Amino acid sequence: MSSLLPIDTLIARARANPDALARLAAILIARAEWEAGTRAALAALDAGADDPELVSRVQQLLARRVPSWHFSIVRDQARNAAYDAALRRAVGPESRVLEIGTGSGILAMMAARAGAGAVVTCEMSPEIAATATEIVTRNGYADRVKVIAKPSFELDADTDLGGRADVYVSEIVSNTIVGQGALAVTEHAVAQLLQPGARIIPARGIVRVALAHHPRFDTNRIGTEAGFDLTPLNRLAPISYLLKRGDSQLQRMSAAADLFDFDFQSGGPYPASAARVELTAERAGANGVAQWIALQMDEEGWYENDPQPGAESCWAVLFWPFAHTRECPAGSIVPICGQHDRNALRIW
Repeated sequence: MSSLLPIDTLIARARANPDALARLAAILIARAEWEAGTRAALAALDAGADDPELVSRVQQLLARRVPSWHFSIVRDQARNAAYDAALRRAVGPESRVLEIGTGSGILAMMAARAGAGAVVTCEMSPEIAATATEIVTRNGYADRVKVIAKPSFELDADTDLGGRADVYVSEIVSNTIVGQGALAVTEHAVAQLLQPGARIIPARGIVRVALAHHPRFDTNRIGTEAGFDLTPLNRLAPISYLLKRGDSQLQRMSAAADLFDFDFQSGGPYPASAARVELTAERAGANGVAQWIALQMDEEGWYENDPQPGAESCWAVLFWPFAHTRECPAGSIVPICGQHDRNALRIW
């Protein structure tokens, strides 16, 4: 079943048998034949829409490789507004826009709605690409938005884009900026897929830190449980944990400082690097470091998920507890260090 024609033939023959389509999808996905498996799964959903058991089975199959943040980012109204405003400032009728990381297709459709002449968006997940294509069509932008189901590193500027793009938009930054390969993707896009001087949205990404206090600083630490000393387990514990922006228990204890600053507009290179800042405690009691991100969309627009009581964001704030209990009185200066390898970030 490695050839597309036999698979398509099987799908066509099983149109009247949703259960057979669902079983075919499960077999293909288990064999990592994601694109064919997705087609079989979507066909099963179409054919068996009135069977709730089959629908739940197929949806569970499709959802295995779809991160839950795909559903939270599109509900972040501040994030949507920041991207929309930047795209409206950047594009015109002659603009060729490239988006990397289609997701729901919302940014690609924003670019088309803003007046872009052509938009190409790529998505490495077949499940998501197929759904985004349907969403684009449903919203009336199929004539201007083209969804390509492959990674950006496999795109050809002439064949896939019709020429190098003059606007590049993406939202592949993680809670630490670097976690979804944003640096390598940007380097490749600027070198291979964009016109010289193309507009890049966001133009800049910053990792910010501040001293902080959180009562659950020892969430990932174990002591004595049921009369047994389990402390060696702490060597295996995560060194940070996620907090929702607006967590009422998180208290900032210092001014913020920029630990890393990535100029996306430059196109890199972005080598692995280390950084150090000194934070001054404004009051006593800090037991860790809060870390968040700020995105400069362009000369006018910003988005930042800085920890503020009651605020919301699709991005989390990371809390990095001090490795050891320490006195941190008001006025004390605490050196904070960070290192990234282009894919992951550490703070200590």
